[in-house]
Amino acid sequence: MGEKKQKDAMKPTFVFERKNYKFMFIGIVFIALGFALMAGGGSDDPNVFNPDIFSFRRIRLAPMLVLLGFGFEMYAILLNPDKKEN
Repeated sequence: MGEKKQKDAMKPTFVFERKNYKFMFIGIVFIALGFALMAGGGSDDPNVFNPDIFSFRRIRLAPMLVLLGFGFEMYAILLNPDKKEN
């Protein structure tokens, strides 16, 4: 009887459940995609201006994806998967 309690006590417990990790992975994908869309657009010659750095993709879309990814991360941390749904 004592050995069973000891084995149960040594069993590793995770802070998050599987559902939390799924949402965390989704958030990481959105953040990585946002940063990938922001990359590039520079000019090799510093005397030449490249207006592509002010495109919709870099100014609006990519930062929104990053913020959405951080939102998913916060939701994943605060999510309680043990909560019973009616």
